[in-house]
Amino acid sequence: MGFFDGYNIAVSGMSAQRTRINVVSANIANAKTTHTENGGPYKKQNVVFEEILLQENQKEKNNGMEVNKNADISLKGVGVKSIVENDAKPVMRFEPSHPDANDDGYVAYPDINPVIEMVDLIEAMRSYEANVATFKTHKNIDAKTLDILKA
Repeated sequence: MGFFDGYNIAVSGMSAQRTRINVVSANIANAKTTHTENGGPYKKQNVVFEEILLQENQKEKNNGMEVNKNADISLKGVGVKSIVENDAKPVMRFEPSHPDANDDGYVAYPDINPVIEMVDLIEAMRSYEANVATFKTHKNIDAKTLDILKA
């Protein structure tokens, strides 16, 4: 493990959670959006995380079958694999005077529950704060180590 690995892991976690906070904020902001550029209501988005390794598994052929041979693998951090749209059906509400109402008077709203999104936002913020605390702790340990080495 290198000197800066702890910092890199904490920073990758902060970056991933910042992306999650932005996506959840967009979901909350568009909870009532009934018409987008693509037509139809806004679609909720979710962030998919992935682990980032310093060295990937090496695959070795053994009698025609692939076998994973673990090399020196260590965690580098977390990253955003993708941002996916939720395929939930829109919520239909009877509002015949709404400009986006269909012929039957129903308006398609995104299937977004603001309470669930707020809980997700709080969780992302807490995870971000935990990574900040980890970064600060690592920095304090390094500072104390340098103080000991000076003496």
